[in-house]
Amino acid sequence: MPKKKLKKWFPTQETIQNHKSLRFLGKLLHDPNLFHLNRKSASRAFFIGLFCAFIPMPFQMALAMFMAIWFHANAPISVGLVWITNPLTMPPIFYFNYWVGTLLLNRPAQEFSNDWGSEAFWSELISVWQPLYLGSLVSAIVFGALGYYIIQAIWRSHVRTAWKKRLLKRKSQLTDSHQ
Repeated sequence: MPKKKLKKWFPTQETIQNHKSLRFLGKLLHDPNLFHLNRKSASRAFFIGLFCAFIPMPFQMALAMFMAIWFHANAPISVGLVWITNPLTMPPIFYFNYWVGTLLLNRPAQEFSNDWGSEAFWSELISVWQPLYLGSLVSAIVFGALGYYIIQAIWRSHVRTAWKKRLLKRKSQLTDSHQ
């Protein structure tokens, strides 16, 4: 894994522990897995970040942080992946979630009006919340699990490749020293 490159982008454990808005978490931020980059904490972080990204709710980053603390996952990865759903990607992702929910509930998808007034918004939300949240939950679990297993596979592949390179290097050094 390109650990050195990733670590340059991540804030340090001290920076997060001393951040004014996170001081209320106190000792919870002292778990080394929250900032350590290993196969288990990174793959857990991918599951958490992708899971939270697919759930339509406010404060997704806070949920990702608390889940990272609870499950001993890498916090910067968990929180960063939530930004997969940003203002540009939210509409297609949440419409996809809604579509999945309508398929699972065996309901036809409804057309949405272009009226963005508060009354129209709430009346449409009332009629779509069940398929939206069911589809979001299923998508969150599926994409979170995919992220988890893909990171596990990439990490193992990288380790295997590094071992093979070291073995070949040792063999070539041994044959060079015997000649």
